[in-house]
Amino acid sequence: MELHAYHFLITCPLIFLAGFVDAVAGGGGLVSLPAYMLSGVPVHFAIATNKLSSGMGTAVATRAFARNGFIPWRQAGCCAVCALIGSAAGANLALLIEDVVFKRIMLIVLPLTGWYVVRAKALSSDKPPYGEGRTLCISMAAALVIGAYDGFYGPGTSTFLLLLLTGLARMDLFSAGGVTKVINLTSNLTSLTVYLIHGKVLIPLGLAAGVFSICGNYLGARCFKSGGARIVRPVMIAVLVIFFVRVVYELWG
Repeated sequence: MELHAYHFLITCPLIFLAGFVDAVAGGGGLVSLPAYMLSGVPVHFAIATNKLSSGMGTAVATRAFARNGFIPWRQAGCCAVCALIGSAAGANLALLIEDVVFKRIMLIVLPLTGWYVVRAKALSSDKPPYGEGRTLCISMAAALVIGAYDGFYGPGTSTFLLLLLTGLARMDLFSAGGVTKVINLTSNLTSLTVYLIHGKVLIPLGLAAGVFSICGNYLGARCFKSGGARIVRPVMIAVLVIFFVRVVYELWG
């Protein structure tokens, strides 16, 4: 595919916004993937190139979370293995199946997810935590399933992970955010490798957008540290609404 200046002018500023959103609450792909498509990039190339730029930004955010002590490494390492397996399978499946199938499923999943976010206790840490073994099993299962989704399509990956880790695994917000970054980085790099092998990545565009993603993730990670749960909930709701509208428009617009 031949790239033009407008591909960069449309995509890069939106990728900066996506990086900021992703570091704060996850779901940066809800902005970044439509950004590629808006510039005229075909869907499979958009998904693949998005893995390159978002992976660069997620790497920076993961480093920031690690430096701030938000990552429980034993749990994160086990989840990373599951994410690797899931995302490799999902990426290979995406090369065979049209994305319209999953978009129709999301018309059901997204309203349910939005309802879950709106609930007062969805991101609270007032529930007694599970034991280490139960928490690990739930988080590994989440990494496997959402990792497969990330390899297959991707938008909302971090949001879904954060919801599952805080809601089902009953992790505190900051540890859940750290584990989410490790899982997301692993699934990004794994699926990117699959797409590179099949020649679907627009490397110049992905690298340029990746620089903007890094800047957005850096600022977002700082806001996460200072704002915590006050920032997370409204951003999550906003990105879920954006994604739902986007899916409806793509199917029937």
